[in-house]
Amino acid sequence: MTPVGLLSIGGAINSTINAGLHLLLRIRSQPYRACSKFFKTLHSGESEKLPVMYQTRDMVIRNSDLLEKKKAAVREAGPCNLQVIADFDGTLTKYWIDGRRGHSSHGLLQQGNPEYDAKREDLYNYYHPLEYSPVIPVEEKVKLMEEWWGKTHGLLIEGGLTLDAIRRSVSCSAIAFRDGVADLFEYLEDKGIPVLIFSAGLADVIEEVFRQKLQRSFKNIKIVSNRMVFDDNGCLVSFRGKTIHVLNKNEHSLDMSAPVHDQLGVMNGLNNENHSVKTRTNVLLLGDHIGDLGMSDGLNYENRIAVGFLNDNIDGSIQSYSEAFDIVYLNDASMGATVDLVTELCSE
Repeated sequence: MTPVGLLSIGGAINSTINAGLHLLLRIRSQPYRACSKFFKTLHSGESEKLPVMYQTRDMVIRNSDLLEKKKAAVREAGPCNLQVIADFDGTLTKYWIDGRRGHSSHGLLQQGNPEYDAKREDLYNYYHPLEYSPVIPVEEKVKLMEEWWGKTHGLLIEGGLTLDAIRRSVSCSAIAFRDGVADLFEYLEDKGIPVLIFSAGLADVIEEVFRQKLQRSFKNIKIVSNRMVFDDNGCLVSFRGKTIHVLNKNEHSLDMSAPVHDQLGVMNGLNNENHSVKTRTNVLLLGDHIGDLGMSDGLNYENRIAVGFLNDNIDGSIQSYSEAFDIVYLNDASMGATVDLVTELCSE
């Protein structure tokens, strides 16, 4: 081998050793930080600066540098330009309760009529696998979801759902907000930051969950969901507006859904709410499915910080979630870290 060849090998070895020492020093000084593509870089010979991953037992940040830039931009713009968009089931609520899967706002509902409860369960068993099928095109899934929601709503009307049945269902259900949710809402209310809660479930059920579980309302919260119409006897007779299902649950729902502020008063009391949220150019988005990222589709935002809650199948989903969300919280985490994040975003 020529001296030039030896020098080339020696230089490559020194470069690899130096890179390894650099990584070890970083891990020693910041034990939970590591470059997720370090070994890929060594193998490919790439030398460009790569995103740095931050990971603990309950949190993953794929690109901490990008996140810090977004946070700085949001802080500079101030709370007056920030809004929060959140999914409800599995995001604001706990996924696990006492070791068992918690109820969703749709799943907790019991009509008091076993025949119709069983029919809705049959619909769930048929359509739910289709919702997550990897082989069905999105266009076809949209039609299936519209079909599922339409049949379910029809059964709720036909089966004689009442307001009293909703109250009893919530009271007997296994549904609970994540620890820290009340603190988050109180802080956002104090700062005048609007919160849009999007759900493909039932607005009336969600509002009853607020009443029973938090025992208060918040003037800055607007719930965008499917709203029921009851007669004078408290019996369900129809639904308002266009159906909101899991595949059209986004900011466009603000334009196509029925007004949601006419029954609960202060709960949904944002003034000129559509204009308000559409002029706030920074978004904090909270969701538990990658599809929840579409909730901000109708906004012309400048900065969006997306927070994902990965509650189940962590090993199989961590890569896709960490690529989609700026921050991913694992293991059915509390809302405490999100409260800290919002406090940081609103600091001067």
